[in-house]
Amino acid sequence: MSSMDVVQTERASEIAKRVEEFVRTVVVPYEHDPRCGSHGPSEELVRELRGKARAAGVLTPHILAGGGHLTQLETATVLKQSGLSPLGPVAVNTAAPDEGNMYLIGKIGTAAQKARFLAPLVAGDARSAFFMTEPASDGGAGSDPSMLQTTARRHGEHWIIDGTKAFITGAEGASVGIVMARSNTGEGGDDKVKATMFLVDLPHPAIHLERILDTIDSSMPGGHAVVRINGLRVPDNQVLGEAHEGFKYAQIRLSPARLSHCMRWHGATTRAHEIATHYACTRRAFGKLLIDHEGVGFMLAENVIDLQQAELMIDWCAAVLDGGSLGTSESSMAKVAVADALFRVADRCVQVMGGTGVSRDTVVEQVFREIRAFRIYDGPTEVHKWSIAKKIKRDTLSGLNSAQGG
Repeated sequence: MSSMDVVQTERASEIAKRVEEFVRTVVVPYEHDPRCGSHGPSEELVRELRGKARAAGVLTPHILAGGGHLTQLETATVLKQSGLSPLGPVAVNTAAPDEGNMYLIGKIGTAAQKARFLAPLVAGDARSAFFMTEPASDGGAGSDPSMLQTTARRHGEHWIIDGTKAFITGAEGASVGIVMARSNTGEGGDDKVKATMFLVDLPHPAIHLERILDTIDSSMPGGHAVVRINGLRVPDNQVLGEAHEGFKYAQIRLSPARLSHCMRWHGATTRAHEIATHYACTRRAFGKLLIDHEGVGFMLAENVIDLQQAELMIDWCAAVLDGGSLGTSESSMAKVAVADALFRVADRCVQVMGGTGVSRDTVVEQVFREIRAFRIYDGPTEVHKWSIAKKIKRDTLSGLNSAQGG
C-alpha cells in the first residue's frame, strides 16, 4: 500500500466517522417525523436536515473543497455510513439521483454548466432529476435504452424536445434536470438510435408532471413521477457533453450510480440487522432468548455473512472503477450480488422480529420495502444477468475464434 493509499483511507475514515455520528444522533430521530410521506420526505424536511448537515460539516461529504471527488473506494466508506438511515443520504446530500447527476456533470459538463447547474447541487441548495425511463405502455425505453421514444430536433441554435418520461425520481421539487432524448430521426438513412443529454432548469412550463406514482419505496424526495414534455426548447449551450453521445455518457454515470446504490443500502441493511439483533438478544420466547433458538440465531449469522460478502463486492467493484475502467460488467455483477444479498438480510430482519418487523414501530419495515425496490431500480437483476451472459458468450466465442485462427 502506498503512502497515498494510507492518506486516502485515513481521509475517508475520518469523514465516514463524522457522517455516521451525524446520521445516528441527528437524522435517526427524524425517521418518524410526519413530514416523511409515501412520496418521500417533504421539501421542508429536506431543507431542515441539510441545514443541520451543513452546520455539522458533513454536507456533500464525498465531494471535497475545490471540487475534487473521493475515490470510489473512499466513497464506499462514506456512503455506507450515510445510508444507516433512509433519511441519511437525503440529509447529507449523497442520495440518488443527485449523487449520480453531480458525478456526471462534474465529469463532462463545461465550466459554465458546472457553475449554473452543478454548484447548487453540491451546495445542497437544489435537487435534480434524470429523465431517461419512459412508460412501458408507450413502448418507451426502460432497461433497453434503444427503445427511446422522446425526441430532440434541431431548430436553429436550439433543440425542441417532445416525449413522455416515467419513474422520474425527484422530478417534483427539482431545480436541475438532465433529459435524455433521441436526437437522430433517421435523416440520411441513419436508423441507429442516438441520444443526447440536455441540462434544463426546473420547473419549466414545457415539462408537465402528470402524476406521482404510488410505489413500494418512500425514501426519495419527490417520489417517482410521470412527466410529459411538450415543445421544450433547449439552447445548444445546455447540451451536456457532445450531441448524439448520450448513451456513452450514460455508461459513465450508470456504473458508479449502481455502486452508490449498493453502498447506501448496505448501510440501511446494516442498521436493520442491528435492530433485529437487539430484538433477538432481548426478547424471550419458549424459555430463552430468541437468539438462542437455532432458527433465529442462524438467520442472524447468515445476515453477517451476506453483509460481509456484499461489502467485499462493493469494494472490489469500486477498485475496478478507480483503476480507470468503465466497470460495466463488474458493476452489473456487484448490483446483482449486493441487491439480492441485502434483500435476504432485510427479509430475515423482518422474520426475526415477527409482528414488530412488519409494523412501522422500527425502520426495519421501510428498509425491507426500499431494498425490494432496489432489485428493480438501476436495472432489474435479470437484465444484469442477461448482460453478463452476453459478455460470457462474446468472450468465449472470441477465444474460440482466436484459437482456430492460430
